[in-house]
Amino acid sequence: MTDKNLEIKALTITGYLEGISFILLLGLAMPLRHYLQINEPVRYIGMAHGVLFIGYLVVLLSTASRIKLPLWAMPGGVISALLPFGPFVFDRMLKKSIAMRSNGKA
Repeated sequence: MTDKNLEIKALTITGYLEGISFILLLGLAMPLRHYLQINEPVRYIGMAHGVLFIGYLVVLLSTASRIKLPLWAMPGGVISALLPFGPFVFDRMLKKSIAMRSNGKA
């Protein structure tokens, strides 16, 4: 595997973990807190999500500086991390854009 592929794979894995933690926070922990007054899931999932969010931004910045990503990738990645399911959509768009550039279509 090339360095570029390893960088993209690290970004994908981190993005998926961050996206899953956000969905768990919004879809599981928050309803438990508001409807059943169970606060612990918000505390633990929220903390994990915060760490993964920061990690995702660090990996995104690292990937953008080590390999040539499209100009829209850095702001797109940050915005996608703020939206439910955003990292999954961002990953697909980024990989499609990279594949098109490597095939000479863009």
